[in-house]
Amino acid sequence: MAVLSIIIPAYNEAKTIHLILEKIETVQLIQQIEKEIIIVNDCSTDETGKVIHELMQKHTSIRFIEHNKNKGKGAAIHTGIKEAKGDYIIIQDADLEYDPEEYNLLLKPIVNGFADIVYGSRFMGGNPHRILFFWHSIGNSVLTFLSNMFTNLNLTDMETCYKLFKADTIKNLQLTEKRFGFEPEVTAKISRIPNIRIYEVGISYYGRTYAEGKKINWKDGFRAIYCILKYGMLKMN
Repeated sequence: MAVLSIIIPAYNEAKTIHLILEKIETVQLIQQIEKEIIIVNDCSTDETGKVIHELMQKHTSIRFIEHNKNKGKGAAIHTGIKEAKGDYIIIQDADLEYDPEEYNLLLKPIVNGFADIVYGSRFMGGNPHRILFFWHSIGNSVLTFLSNMFTNLNLTDMETCYKLFKADTIKNLQLTEKRFGFEPEVTAKISRIPNIRIYEVGISYYGRTYAEGKKINWKDGFRAIYCILKYGMLKMN
């Protein structure tokens, strides 16, 4: 039976990690696909680790990994990918911005034999989207546009958290970006895989404000531009 590995990079998410796990546990995946939940605690300074240990008493499908120092979201994802044992891998933020009920939307193109990788786009489809920051949306559009220029893809949302991969595809990539540069790096590198089949599906987005815990900022945007150039134009591995 096929397994979906759900990688959750967590940093100071003690207030929401239990809520996202409850949502994941209730999801029934298509074709009886089973779930493997991998939480990577990136040396949180709050009680994230304590909360996860308590949750593990109820949720036996959780595998818990702790970094002994804060390495960044990308590094936590790298750890999760390395440890994942499933046939498919998806990234899940530890907050409530993305809805696990939509895993099946991303799985369908893969299990039906059309796709190797599926991106969940926040900017297409008719699902709910919280209205937040104008300049943040412009920044996302610019980054996706620049990425598309160098990858020759026509994505609408390169920066989306929801990326679902066939496990062997993502495990065979050498990924190095340790923070939010993961998104442009992985996109550039998958675009160069011969005959790769990449799909996009529309998803909902329940974004949060910085007061509610959002962590990405303008510095990460400049890093993303650097990574687009580094892994796109310069073709560096």
